Amino acid sequence: MIDATRVDWDKADGLVPAIVQHADSGAVLMLGYMNREALEATRASGLVTFWSRRRARLWTKGETSGNGLAVQDVALDCDGDTLLVLARPAGPVCHTGTPTCFGAEPPRAASASLAFLATLERVIERRMAERPEGSYTAKLLADGPRRLAQKVGEEGLELALAAVAQSDADVTAEAADLLYHTLLLLKARGLSLAAVVAELEARHRSRSGTA
Repeated sequence: MIDATRVDWDKADGLVPAIVQHADSGAVLMLGYMNREALEATRASGLVTFWSRRRARLWTKGETSGNGLAVQDVALDCDGDTLLVLARPAGPVCHTGTPTCFGAEPPRAASASLAFLATLERVIERRMAERPEGSYTAKLLADGPRRLAQKVGEEGLELALAAVAQSDADVTAEAADLLYHTLLLLKARGLSLAAVVAELEARHRSRSGTA
């Protein structure tokens, strides 16, 4: 997280805008304002805290609703007068009940939907830690690595067969099954999707002559 002394607090009478962005999807969630105390409170609590101009006091997002914003990182712009906060929301961000203060489906990059894979990865991590009764993920993990490896093989074969003789919807469904089981296998091995993406990026750089 940034050093508060680097922020130009004097430019706008001690307040700077803080743009909150979803740490996974990249969606812009909301805009608030922070003073030095709010930034320090955000750092100390791990939850996004603003200076409420209406209440004239510090305000931690979600302090009444429970829909807090867990801070992942904070960046400062080149002029030192705007903060970019990466956070993960615990629920709807807007008081109207929408996921963001810019509506239920704010404009976003076409690739943002792929960020759901990161959400799914965290769901798998929770299932691994909690092992809830009735969970398919927990059952597969309990069956052991051989069964999990077998499932990945089965799903790969089903996807290949669907590609030859079934509908686009069937291919999409089988591909989703394969992705899920692959993510589970990676997590069971202590690996992450990020490691796979890094490998693909390294191969791309190598083959394009930039590495």
